[in-house]
Amino acid sequence: MPQDRRSSFIRHGSQDMRAAAAPGGVEHAMRLELDGLVDKMAEGPEKAKFAKEMDDFYRLFTRHLHEKKHSRPLDWEKVRGPKPEDVIAYADLGQKAITDVAPLLSKLAVLKLNGGLGTTMGCVGPKSAIEVRDGQTFLDLTVKQIEYLNEVSGADVPLILMNSFNTDEDTSKIVQKYNSHNVSICTFNQSRYPRFKTDSNLPLAREPGTRPGLWYPPGHGDLYESFANSGLLDHLIAEGKEWVFVSNVDNLGATVDPTILQHMAETGAEFVMEVTDKTKADIKGGTIIDYDGQVRLLEIAQVPKAHVDDFKRVKKFKIFNTNNLWINLKAIKRVVGSPGFDLDLIVNHKTTDDGTAVIQLETAVGAAIKHFTGAHGVNVPRSRFLPVKSTSDLFLVTSDLYLLENGELRMNPKRTFRTVPVVKLGDHFKKVNDYLARFKAPPQILELDHLTVTGDVWFSSDVTLEGTVIIVANHGAHIDIPRGAVLNDKVVSGDLRLLDH
Repeated sequence: MPQDRRSSFIRHGSQDMRAAAAPGGVEHAMRLELDGLVDKMAEGPEKAKFAKEMDDFYRLFTRHLHEKKHSRPLDWEKVRGPKPEDVIAYADLGQKAITDVAPLLSKLAVLKLNGGLGTTMGCVGPKSAIEVRDGQTFLDLTVKQIEYLNEVSGADVPLILMNSFNTDEDTSKIVQKYNSHNVSICTFNQSRYPRFKTDSNLPLAREPGTRPGLWYPPGHGDLYESFANSGLLDHLIAEGKEWVFVSNVDNLGATVDPTILQHMAETGAEFVMEVTDKTKADIKGGTIIDYDGQVRLLEIAQVPKAHVDDFKRVKKFKIFNTNNLWINLKAIKRVVGSPGFDLDLIVNHKTTDDGTAVIQLETAVGAAIKHFTGAHGVNVPRSRFLPVKSTSDLFLVTSDLYLLENGELRMNPKRTFRTVPVVKLGDHFKKVNDYLARFKAPPQILELDHLTVTGDVWFSSDVTLEGTVIIVANHGAHIDIPRGAVLNDKVVSGDLRLLDH
């Protein structure tokens, strides 16, 4: 189609009319839209990168259309728990120290998924820049961990950050402060894909860019292709690196584990997924299954509605994916270059501010487990899964429940039980600034089992919480927990009465 005719086609008429009129239907209409977006960019490396991203998105889009029409849904009768060899107990691995695996560490890189913003907790900018402990951010703690690892082992383990278009600019400024540290830091960006309308299957975006609401980062499953496209994968392999440890930047328990690294080297496995035992708080987490004889990751979004309750039951699916992954670098290069490398699609339905129904097509990084030789899970201690997704999580990691050493949080040995308390802070504490204002200082919680706080509640300093504590300020009520208060198995009501629980 000549350029002038195609531009006219893109500019005029409703999206539905354009989709219907396009030769080849919806797929052809989407191709024209994507080509039009690419044409609007100036020539150069950025245009080539953007064109590749639009090609990758188009491949996902056509898969979505095909699977919507032709693919059979997951056959629940074929879903089985993992075979014994598919998930190995961490306790069965030979325990190793950093000094034991020093030669292996020289072949390791650490990659943090750093594409998320702190909007859920009321913060602006990359989530990795939120202060989470003693004035230090997620990124500060990560850099300290790698720096200590390199000092003790004598290795040069690099830190790689996979940013999104939402976090790249701010992160690039932040990492400059680490120039004097014993850590090599490099970054690359994951793709940007266009949201498209549910009714017309055409993108909202009329111009290339990163405008919120029109474009989105397509989930961490994009890691493999973006990693390869950035050139970093080839660079690491050329430097003699063999493995990469991947984890979410907000998981403070995801540190380099010499025991698992040794296990990778001994078994030759190309892919190891860290899983841990489910609790009632983890019922939505993806899990390793056996499906028709193949090890796979099953996410709740893939489960037929009639079986969602089965999926959530702890008795049937006892483990979940922590998203701590150990992967062979040469294997990544091989599978990305293979024609059959497709990850299970996650179709996310969203609604824009003006009420438009849109779709985001995403993939999960752990879904690649089925493409790697010898892939399996290792059931690790819960301490390796310590994410901070909310202020309730922040409450735990800033308390005396944990000690901070070389950037790593360890549970305080003075705690009698090694389990983590259940903490539920209400809407008044949802945003970080509100949370910080309502706590003069973190309470002492070494003996706490459960805490629920709702309503307009304020904590003074030197407060101790033990056992089960429930504090409820009804609408219009206000509760101040006084300085030095000790609440042990207590319910605090709106009039500040202390009752035995």
